[in-house]
Amino acid sequence: MMARLGLGFMRLLARLPLPWLRALGWLLGQVLYVLVVPRRRVALRNLELCFPQASLRQRRAWARETFVVFCQTWLDRSWLWSAPREVVLARVQLQGALRELDGDTPTIVFAPHFLGMDAGGLALPLHCTGRAFTSIFSTHPNPALDDWFMQGRQRFGDVRMLNRADGVKPIIANLRKGGLLYLLPDMDFGAKDSFFVPFYGVQAATVPSLPRFARLGRAKVVGMVTRLTPAGYVAEI
Repeated sequence: MMARLGLGFMRLLARLPLPWLRALGWLLGQVLYVLVVPRRRVALRNLELCFPQASLRQRRAWARETFVVFCQTWLDRSWLWSAPREVVLARVQLQGALRELDGDTPTIVFAPHFLGMDAGGLALPLHCTGRAFTSIFSTHPNPALDDWFMQGRQRFGDVRMLNRADGVKPIIANLRKGGLLYLLPDMDFGAKDSFFVPFYGVQAATVPSLPRFARLGRAKVVGMVTRLTPAGYVAEI
């Protein structure tokens, strides 16, 4: 019941002007930074490990900003997943080496698992409507939220969300047919499916899916980073 009420509230938020929604996200982020102590400690510890030369004041400012941007991007899912197509198209831009997405060469779009990932995921089918597009997900334990995630991420273009539990065959099949794969592979799936590499001088878990999919799918790899802007998002190839 609470999830459905929350989703109804998100649909109402989608009607707000973007500056108002971002201001609400800023306020919510400030509140959560103070109240959600365990997550604040995690953020500060990660920043300490990655930027030991930075002052405690600076790391606290970065952590607070992270909470703010997290809340802003979370609230932005309201319009990303329910606003009219023309609204999303005006706010989500795709730029850079766009020629790399032309044709039917199997292509993996390799993107960091950053806060703008869902805006980036919509930028591809919005601007590359002629190509089949897949991405990988894990099922959310709440059915209402899981349905919201799936419908939002598949609302534009020829998009298919593939469950990680289904294995790699559907992913490879789509690539070999000339499709795009939007890959965000920096999750920690445990020792069996992960390995450790240096990240800012600290050993961190990642997964070996990129070279595996590229080899099996005979695919080229391009990078993409999505940035939050006052006008929405810019995804750059």
